[in-house]
This record gives sequence, C-alpha cells and structure tokens, in this order.
Amino acid sequence: MKVYLSGEIHTDWREQIVEGAQDLDVTFSGPVTDHAASDDCGVAILGEEPNKYWHDHKGAMVNAIRTRHGIENADVVVVRFGEKYKQWNAAFDAGYAAALGKPMIVLSMPEHQHALKEVHAAALAVAEEPRQVVEVLRYVLTGKLPG
Repeated sequence: MKVYLSGEIHTDWREQIVEGAQDLDVTFSGPVTDHAASDDCGVAILGEEPNKYWHDHKGAMVNAIRTRHGIENADVVVVRFGEKYKQWNAAFDAGYAAALGKPMIVLSMPEHQHALKEVHAAALAVAEEPRQVVEVLRYVLTGKLPG
C-alpha cells in the first residue's frame, strides 16, 4: 500500500507512523520536510526572484509537482494538522485528495474538531495520535485489531 503523509513538518509524527508500520507492506512518501529547501526550491532550481511573492510562487509550483504526484499515486492519504501553525497547505492537500476520491485519514487534535469539521467529514478516519493511524493501516491490511 502506498501512503502519502501530508501536513505539518514541525513534529516527528511521520517518523512515528513509519516506525510503527515497519512490519506492514506499506511504502510512505510525502512532501520535502526541510523547510528551507521547500521554501527555496523554486529559486534554487529556476533562478532568483527579487520579489518575495514570485520567490514563494516558484517554490509552491515546484513543490506542487511533488505533492500532486504523491497524492495521485497514493492508495491512502494521511493529512496531519498540528497545533503550532495553521496548515493551509494541509487543508489544500486534504481537498485535493478528497476531490480525487482518495481514502483519507486526518490526524488532528480534539480542540481543532470544529475548525476542521468539513475536512473531518471528507475523511474516512479521524485520528488524534500517530499510533492510531498505524492501527488503521494495520487493520486495513491485515484485519487485525490492536492489542
């Protein structure tokens, strides 16, 4: 199973899921999580931009190639909404995955339930902990319950 891990890049939630799923037949992909590389990829590859808008725009377009490819080729999309920042990119990825009809697991905190109600409604599972994402994947692949 191919799983795309989208969303916040400031915590180790991806590593927790990958480590927890080591015994499963799962391949993970996701965005570039090096914040500086992600921000500067467009100008580093395509040339400098004196205007910050165009600097960011070039990076967003180059990153969109990776993101679209990852979501389109995924069997399942996991979208993480963290506490520190509003992840507009995560919301966009969730909408894109939903529009493509991709099964989606949302990983978010209970206090964000109201703000994310439409995103949660499009998901097939809403988890609060990375281990719950692993258990959903385990159940889907093996039919086994936790414990």
